Amino acid sequence: MNQRIAHIALLVKDYDEAIEFYTKKLQFNLVEDTQLSETKRWVMVAPSGLSACSLLLAKAVGEEQNSRIGNQTGGRVFLFLHTDNFQRDYQNLLDEGIKIVRPPSLENYGTVAVFEDLYGNLWDLIEPTPQKLN
Repeated sequence: MNQRIAHIALLVKDYDEAIEFYTKKLQFNLVEDTQLSETKRWVMVAPSGLSACSLLLAKAVGEEQNSRIGNQTGGRVFLFLHTDNFQRDYQNLLDEGIKIVRPPSLENYGTVAVFEDLYGNLWDLIEPTPQKLN
């Protein structure tokens, strides 16, 4: 069996402000932006590099979906962004004025900091500890 997660839907208030945040502040790539109807677009962004999964920016519709923007996981960290250079990417977060929720710490799995996206979803920025060969 060969399976993989291709996309994760992320509720947003507005397509264009979300694209701006992810492509300008987090330096993600805009993978696709296709108009599907008068009000619906298929918008995907992904980190630079070899990311196997992209975010589908889904404009919330209705009261229930709008109530979930920024808190799709009940206050837990929602997304985990791995990096090959923690200091570079952490400095970018600071330079872009992105809210840091928990400052960097060294854990057994790597260096990690928690930040908020434009709507308040929590993310881990992680530079994993290199795996030791036995």
